[in-house]
Amino acid sequence: MARERSPALWLHPQTSATRKMPVCHRTLLLLWLLHFSSVYSDITDGNAEHLKREHSLIKPYQGVGTSSSSQWDFRGSTLVTSQYVRLTPDERSKQGSIWNTVPCYLMDWEMHVQFKIHGSGKKNLHGDGFAIWYTKDRLHPGPVFGNQDHFVGLAIFVDTFRNDLQGMDRSFPYISAMVNNGSLPYDHGQDGRSTELGGCSVEVRNQDHDTYLAIRYSKGRLTIMIDVDDRNDWKECIDIGGVRLSKVSGLIITVLK
Repeated sequence: MARERSPALWLHPQTSATRKMPVCHRTLLLLWLLHFSSVYSDITDGNAEHLKREHSLIKPYQGVGTSSSSQWDFRGSTLVTSQYVRLTPDERSKQGSIWNTVPCYLMDWEMHVQFKIHGSGKKNLHGDGFAIWYTKDRLHPGPVFGNQDHFVGLAIFVDTFRNDLQGMDRSFPYISAMVNNGSLPYDHGQDGRSTELGGCSVEVRNQDHDTYLAIRYSKGRLTIMIDVDDRNDWKECIDIGGVRLSKVSGLIITVLK
């Protein structure tokens, strides 16, 4: 699905990311844009017609997480500047997160994330990855990409490190989705395979061009599209119906290194 990039999608925020690993590898995640809107049609090009600014993170970023009027908070190694948000530096054993403090009451919604993942490690030995959370509770530090296990809500994992050496039927990095009612644990040993709704392999490390992720929830259907090959074209990663999500208290992005 070809798309036209709006000016808003050319913003340049930066972030770094990591997850729990027995060995210290390095990865840098650069977050460029978080664009949240209500749903009216198919996957959009990021235009601001239905933009929900209270849930969006848009350049410039002065005051994010520090001013009394800020609708975002952050912790760990996250660095916020006017030009970028960096979740972790390219160093060992770092974690960072940024989350929206405004409860979301939309029944149908769409989110665009512009990001970059960079690191000086070997091609297949970058940090563990990052996650986007749409959950009932605000961030509680834990073992699942920096957040708590047994969460309630939706998690999108961009997993850059293979833990399951038996699961050679997929390549990494790998994007997957998980919905939890609080009763399910995330299985690191199998890279979350037993609880994932679906997923796709995607090369997002050390790209020279912009990389994009679109997440859409409408009428019980979860759709995830990617644009990572500099062709200005959405490609389907996940499309599954029968997904039930409740209104949530926060939107979180976490990175584990």
